[in-house]
Amino acid sequence: MAGQTEQVSGGLGLELLPVDKVLASNIRDWWTWISDERRLSDHSLEAYRRDLSGFLNFLASHRGETLTLESLGELKRLDVRSWLAWRQKKNLSAVSTSRALSVVRNFFRWSGREGLVDNPIILNMRNPKTPAAVPKALTVGEMDDLIETMEDQNESGWQAQRDIAIVTLLYGCGLRISEALSLTPEQMPRPTNPILVVLGKGRKERRVPLLPLVFEAIEAYKKSCPYPLVADQPLFKASRGGPMGARAVQKNLQHVRAYLGLPERTTPHALRHSFATHLLGAGGDLRSIQELLGHASLSTTQRYTDVDTALLMDAYFKAHPRA
Repeated sequence: MAGQTEQVSGGLGLELLPVDKVLASNIRDWWTWISDERRLSDHSLEAYRRDLSGFLNFLASHRGETLTLESLGELKRLDVRSWLAWRQKKNLSAVSTSRALSVVRNFFRWSGREGLVDNPIILNMRNPKTPAAVPKALTVGEMDDLIETMEDQNESGWQAQRDIAIVTLLYGCGLRISEALSLTPEQMPRPTNPILVVLGKGRKERRVPLLPLVFEAIEAYKKSCPYPLVADQPLFKASRGGPMGARAVQKNLQHVRAYLGLPERTTPHALRHSFATHLLGAGGDLRSIQELLGHASLSTTQRYTDVDTALLMDAYFKAHPRA
């Protein structure tokens, strides 16, 4: 391969890329923009890094050259299709490839605005077709069993109270696991004004009512926790006093799932899906559920109508004497 590769570093977490110094500098600037201006989560930033790096590494190997701004501007539709075909051969899902293409378009769109490189072929590439994913929700009965069993699955009283508080937050408020674990004691509302202000994706705030059951579960955890709860530090503590991690919550749910014989879809995110599905089934309107979930688009929330219909049909075929 001709030319020299550049280390795109400076704390960015980008591995050695087959690009020249100018393009490396542009990637740093783009990374600064998505990190500071768009304020993406750490999880999203890692996905952006991985997807752009994979694209550039493939192109350098495919074209047999170190990449430059000029070579990116000269990319043909065949180059991009070759990359898409390569991902398909590696059995990467259409959803994953669609996201990666969106990241690549983001970089080229930013580069165009900055007057660096313009390639309409990249910007006009269509995402691969992806199957319509229906959120996997638990039934009301399964949720009841899950919450009632949490305390019995943990020998330590305060850890049991913590796990119950987290599960009730996810299900009672429809929070993402990252949102729940980033909450601090000073964010907790008072009983006289039980509205929780949640910082969601893109650091957008939304207001969610805190049910008495959820409030009581959090208070029980706070009273039993043996570690000091600092006002501006994460509320939920791990066994040794550090911040509780998402993986630990997942493992706790796995134990309860195995004990109860619940389906594999019993994950922290499934509790958020269950929150929305059960609200819709009880007569909640889509706009209100959209606000509670923090969805930017109503079309994202509309997926839950498919879930509700599926549950309705399942109940019909199980219960109707002629089904």
